[in-house]
Amino acid sequence: MELTAAAQWLNTNLAGFDQAVTGAVHQLYLSAGGFFTPFFKLISLLGKGGIFLILLSICLMLVRKTRRYGTAMLLGLAIGFIIANLFLKVVIARPRPYADEAGYFYPLWDMLGRAMESDKSFPSGHTNAAFAACVPVFLLGNRKYSWTALLFGVLMGISRIYLVVHFPSDVVGGLLTGTLAGFLGTLVATRAIPESWYELDFFAWAHRPGQHDSAETAP
Repeated sequence: MELTAAAQWLNTNLAGFDQAVTGAVHQLYLSAGGFFTPFFKLISLLGKGGIFLILLSICLMLVRKTRRYGTAMLLGLAIGFIIANLFLKVVIARPRPYADEAGYFYPLWDMLGRAMESDKSFPSGHTNAAFAACVPVFLLGNRKYSWTALLFGVLMGISRIYLVVHFPSDVVGGLLTGTLAGFLGTLVATRAIPESWYELDFFAWAHRPGQHDSAETAP
């Protein structure tokens, strides 16, 4: 399979970095006898297709108190998807680490359960989505505590390296695109969307005077 120039550059110039980091993360598997594998599989599952993060952002949008977070998260996810999945993955078209059966990564991937992915490798879509959703929480929340949201993105990136479905450089790419998307999503949510959106009460109908009375007297 012929590589694009961008994929060839990544594979050639970042080979040492990718192998060193993957080897270090693989020590988690070796030293703990696979103890961390179910945990990282769960973390990775939470990022699949961005479905969990999209549902979470929608749930936050339904509540007035957390609507700003949910709005910024959803915008960040949408922007990140466009940048990473619709543009960079298509243009760079880097194969997955396990695509080369004679390479360094294939036996590690085989050892970790041979998790399969259908799209291209750079950047990591899971990591991109995690940071696109978590950066708005960090930016809009109390920085004394909100930095902990970024831990989810870090764990997501480690999980992708641990399962050998991404090169570490893919994860770095996902971190950068996700951070940019999260920042832009927050910017749009705070500067471009009318404040009236954040004041809407979607559940006001349930508290309107006479609502329950009319329901009780209905035949």
